[in-house]
Amino acid sequence: MSELWELGIAETARMIARKQISPVEVVDHFLARATTLNSTLHCFITIEEDAARVDARKAEAEIMEGQYRGPLHGIPYAVKDIINVSGLPTTNNSRLTLGDIATSDASVVASLRAAGAVLLGKTETQEFAMGGPDFSLPFGPARNPWDLDRFTGGSSSGSAAAVAAGTVPLAIGTDTGGSIRTPSAYCGISGMKPTYGRVSRWGMTPQAYSMETAGPMTWSVEDNAIALQALAGHDPGDPSSVDIPSQPWTEATSLGVCGMRIGLLRSFHEEEPDFFSDECVAVFEEAARLFEHAGATTTDVSLSPLRHYFAAQRVIMYSEAAAVHEDDFRRSLHLYGPYSVERFLPGFLLTATDYLQACRRRGELTTELAEAFSSVNLLLVIGALGVAPLIHDVARNSLVNGTPSVNAAFNLTGSPAMSVPAGISADGLPLSVQLVGRNFDEFSIYRAAQVIEDEMARRAICPQAAVKVDFLA
Repeated sequence: MSELWELGIAETARMIARKQISPVEVVDHFLARATTLNSTLHCFITIEEDAARVDARKAEAEIMEGQYRGPLHGIPYAVKDIINVSGLPTTNNSRLTLGDIATSDASVVASLRAAGAVLLGKTETQEFAMGGPDFSLPFGPARNPWDLDRFTGGSSSGSAAAVAAGTVPLAIGTDTGGSIRTPSAYCGISGMKPTYGRVSRWGMTPQAYSMETAGPMTWSVEDNAIALQALAGHDPGDPSSVDIPSQPWTEATSLGVCGMRIGLLRSFHEEEPDFFSDECVAVFEEAARLFEHAGATTTDVSLSPLRHYFAAQRVIMYSEAAAVHEDDFRRSLHLYGPYSVERFLPGFLLTATDYLQACRRRGELTTELAEAFSSVNLLLVIGALGVAPLIHDVARNSLVNGTPSVNAAFNLTGSPAMSVPAGISADGLPLSVQLVGRNFDEFSIYRAAQVIEDEMARRAICPQAAVKVDFLA
């Protein structure tokens, strides 16, 4: 019989709804795991034990009185520490903001509270979701549960590690250039970057206004769809929020891909073969064959070179981040970690012409992608460059621009994109693929993602050795 932490949101919710288990038992179980494992994984900045138990008792009472709110009622979750929770610090993992106490909940937190979810704590992030892995910061860096010497990816690093280790079944990350999808790929979980405007950003520390979004990070595709159902919705408080109805995402996971037209975007990795591991290319091809066998029609799709997407995304991201941090850089540069200084600095060196040219190119590339979607429902794209690298190698070899990121391309276009576990490498580390949809069509992504999970993920994608806790067995 599976342990409680192995069940995921959907099955735990069914047990709670049938009153086979109480939210108090669920929360106590995850609190025990979180407090035990955090000293090794450094995935939480704070664990709110007392408040979580109060909320769990409230959820239990509501359910016993017949006031069940839905599949997140009584389910624990965590949020990345650039997201405001009323009464708690939003540290951004920076000496600059260690004492900043939020006076209200971010919209995503308010949505989860309304769904009856129970906040377990706040997860580690790279400084201002930008600078890391930096060992000089106040917290972390988070460690990868698959191998403690491996990088989690950034910047939703603590969120990915917390979910992968089974310390919480849901964590909320943010994504400006791959910060949900890269950690999800490295830690073997499902991470969705929704369409820009689908989920409110109100109450989040800004990084790059025109690209960032929040999204769910979970073990399974079904769990991810459940979470997005609660998070999505129009918010007048966020100027980027779009008033478009949600889709019935939880229904997508049972539909398969028969009849879908799926584009295979090989050009990104074939034009840059030195950057992508053979194993990542192999799981891409395996996923392509799987879709054909499952009844989808596949066709090759070519776009402009990946470097065009990546360069435009980086110029815009660095410029907008510099605008956010200009005053603090002038007054308090000494409080920033060295990685943040390195990564924010290009934004202060770029010109208005650079920014506008990148915006012009962005328009062209977004149009190009939209035209590609006129003939396909979905794109299969390679995800991470390879398996999670050694964390000290990342720290030693930090570069401002680094190698081109496939993930960043879809922050530029605003497209919904999801990292889905797709197997295990020869070294026993998770591999993944990326699925990209038309704007506001996360539904098609979930349909295809479930097929990948069923046939390729083989729920052995769980870092058993790193997360087993004897007294919880």
